[in-house]
This record gives sequence, C-alpha cells and structure tokens, in this order.
Amino acid sequence: MSSIELTQIRKSYANGPEVLHGVDLSIAAGEFVVIVGPSGCGKSTLLRLIAGLESASSGDIMIGGTRANDLAPQDRDIAMIFQNYALYPHMTVEQNIAFGLELRRVPKRERLARAREVAEMLQLTPYLDRKPGALSGGQRQRVAMGRAMARNSSTFLMDEPLSNLDNALRVAMRTEIKELHRQLGATIVFVTHDQTEALSLADRIAVMKDGHLQQFDTPGAIYDRPANRFVAGFLGAPTMNFVPAEALEGWTGPREVELGLRPEALRLHRARPQAPAIEARLALTEMTGSEFVLHCESPLGRLTAVAPRAEGLPSPGEAIWLEYDAGAAHLFDRDSGARA
Repeated sequence: MSSIELTQIRKSYANGPEVLHGVDLSIAAGEFVVIVGPSGCGKSTLLRLIAGLESASSGDIMIGGTRANDLAPQDRDIAMIFQNYALYPHMTVEQNIAFGLELRRVPKRERLARAREVAEMLQLTPYLDRKPGALSGGQRQRVAMGRAMARNSSTFLMDEPLSNLDNALRVAMRTEIKELHRQLGATIVFVTHDQTEALSLADRIAVMKDGHLQQFDTPGAIYDRPANRFVAGFLGAPTMNFVPAEALEGWTGPREVELGLRPEALRLHRARPQAPAIEARLALTEMTGSEFVLHCESPLGRLTAVAPRAEGLPSPGEAIWLEYDAGAAHLFDRDSGARA
C-alpha cells in the first residue's frame, strides 16, 4: 500500500481556463478516500493526474514518498477501474483478468493461477470460461475489478465504477468493494457524484466544487460539521433546508447568518407546539420504507422533513407545524457561505 500526497495541484488546458486550483490532499497508506462533487468539479481530472494519464500544470504528486510527476503510468504501481469496464469482448473472464499480467510478461502458469485466485475472491470462478457478453453488469464490473486486483498493485483508482449499474447492484457492489478493501488493505481513491456512495464507503471524503477542495474529513465530521453551505447541501439525503435566521421565531443571533436544518431535525405536529416551530402546509409525501419524506410549503419557502410511517400523516394541503431545535441548526455566513 502507498500514501498519496498532492501539494498545490493546478491543471489548465491549452487556451482554456484553469480546472484545478491549488488542491492539497494527503491520503494515508491503506486509506479509502472518496472524491465527490457535481459534474465538472474536477474530481475525475484529479484522479487522472494521480494515475499519470494527464500531467499537472504545477504542484507535486507524491506516491509512496516518491515524486511521481514525471513517472509513466505503468511505473506508479497503480491499478485503475473505469465506469465502462473496458473488457475485451473476445476474451474469457480468465483471460481478461490475466491480461495485465500477460503484458508484464508474467509466465502463463503464474498468471492463470493468480487469475483463478482473484476470481475465487470475487465469486467469479463459475464464469471463468465465459466471455463478457454472457455476463450481467455486476459480473462484468467484478471482472474489471479482478483484472486490477490481479496486478497486486498498492493503489487502486476507481472512476465512478458503479454508475452503470441498477440500484440493487450498486448497493451490493458497495458492500463488495468495502469488503475487498478490508481484505486487500490497499489504498483506494474512489470518484463518484453520488453522496450515498461517498458516505457509505469512505474512511475520508474529499468534497470538490469548481476545481476547489471544499472539505476533507471523515463522513461523520462532514455530515455533522460541514465546512460551508455547499458541503451541507451536497451531503445528505434529503438535502438540508436553508432559512434566513431572522425569520425564525425566537432567533436572537446575528442577522447576517443563514440556518441549515436537516430534515431529520424537523418534527411534525398537527397543533402548534410549545417549542419553536414553523407553520406550514403539507404539499406531498414520499414513502422511503420506514419513513415518509414530507415536502411542505411555508412562509420561508419549501421545507423538507422526515416522519416515521407509524405516526400517520395529515392530508395534503392540511396546516401543520414543524418544530425545530435551534441547537441542531448549522449556521452559515450569508455572503460567503462559510460555516459561522
């Protein structure tokens, strides 16, 4: 396993704007780091720079303590897994897994033994003689992972590897990837735009926006203490509610802050409670299993709350009250968006 240290990484293209703006990132050996952010934030570009598929305009990339800026991709001891699998359709599963070893001139007996070892770990042994066209999407993704694993690399870079799978397979593959990390102990850098994947997989999450690193911390720390309004709104489902502080009854803080209230911090009442609450009307509901997501109209705008199914629900259009705990609110500077 190898550590990865990025120092003031900048990237711009010829006759184009800068797409990464001085990114600093320190990834410990054996750590599972997820880089998350909306489309166009620079997360895949950052991954390609680590892999050596592109060159940084400035800054240093250290892998395992060695400066890697000028190292070719094959000299970085890195395996990369893409979202499109990139399997060879004319080769069997066994041949696909072993192909990287063949390019490295590993003897046939050794590379086939390694392919079978990896296939067993990924529960692909029954499919070794099949070609990719005869496999499901989840099986093809496991073959792509197996090809990377067969190389015994110290670091794995994964660029949205689950985006082509349906929801059930995504959940299953998240569990498999987490288990593989436990077994391999390798350093994994995983890129996604899906905040659920980030929260469920990562040891630490790097949140990107417009080529800037917004926050780098554990999932719990980012969820509980987001560095700014963007991070607060991006991580968490349903998304956080934002309301002007002075509009809330009983609020005595400075007027220049905005309050963020997560949906689980709002409690539904049919009658006005003694505690501070926002008057609203229920617009529509979504059932997510054991809970309802409540979409409510209020003088402060659209608010989202969650309520257990067991409590029962008012009818759409009915007047309700949403109790809130000011102690659970997140405060953000209204101009800069920074945590207050």
